[in-house]
Amino acid sequence: MWQAEHVRDRLRSLYPASEVVILGMTTKGDQILDRPLSTIGGKGLFIKELEVAMAEGRADLAVHSMKDVPMELPEGFALPVISARENPRDAFVSPRYASLDELPEGAVVGTSSLRREAMLKKRYPHLKVHSLRGNLDTRLRKLDEGQYDAILLAAAGLIRLGLEARIRAVLPAEVSLPAPGQGALGIEVPTGRPEIAEAVAPLNDPTTAFCVTAERAFSRRLGGSCQIPLGAYALMDNGQVWLRGFIATPDASSWIDGEISGPVATLADAAKLGDALASELIGRGADAILQTLACA
Repeated sequence: MWQAEHVRDRLRSLYPASEVVILGMTTKGDQILDRPLSTIGGKGLFIKELEVAMAEGRADLAVHSMKDVPMELPEGFALPVISARENPRDAFVSPRYASLDELPEGAVVGTSSLRREAMLKKRYPHLKVHSLRGNLDTRLRKLDEGQYDAILLAAAGLIRLGLEARIRAVLPAEVSLPAPGQGALGIEVPTGRPEIAEAVAPLNDPTTAFCVTAERAFSRRLGGSCQIPLGAYALMDNGQVWLRGFIATPDASSWIDGEISGPVATLADAAKLGDALASELIGRGADAILQTLACA
């Protein structure tokens, strides 16, 4: 809802004579909280109902966290806008400990992410990883009740909701590579509504769009929206994009990572860069991981 209100306010400032109304919806991904996301259909559960509302004409656009958007959109929809990114990294939250390094053997860490779970098993095998679902308030409540010693969350969500004080440490990308698109917002519109795409176009941030496009192309080549431990994070400077990525098995017994850089002037250039890094990892054995996970 914060994201929707943020985009609403920006559109109101651009078009003060227009009325911008929020159609609040609860998606299946919000409703099913007793099972890991990877077992109930993946990230597409957060956007399907919104796409139905747009197809039926009840909504003109939808606002998403880019890390929740499947790598392939259904026919009839497009993402013309990726807005400026908030902090894309993961946050360590705990009432008792200042960092992952301080957690004692057997401490319980909560996360809903296979990517973070694999990272923890690789770098902190002495910790226990338990599933954690729900909105931010629910996750923080479960932490405060003592169900977990610490939890890992996207820093962007905490910052946007004014909960930055709960962050004990922000994990460097070298420790926990973010999910593709983490920290960025996307605006989805029906392809048959060019006037809507034109209206929201001023909210697009080219640098963020280039970086997120590279990250998503990397992910798309390595299984698309299949539920696999995968991270990708890009930075842009002076026309060059530097992209890092990894793919792993959930238990981190297999882990392949790499990086690539190159000039990027168009979204197509960014996509080619992401595809090239994925191809390199496939050449080093990522296809075996995909076959193991039945995600080829």
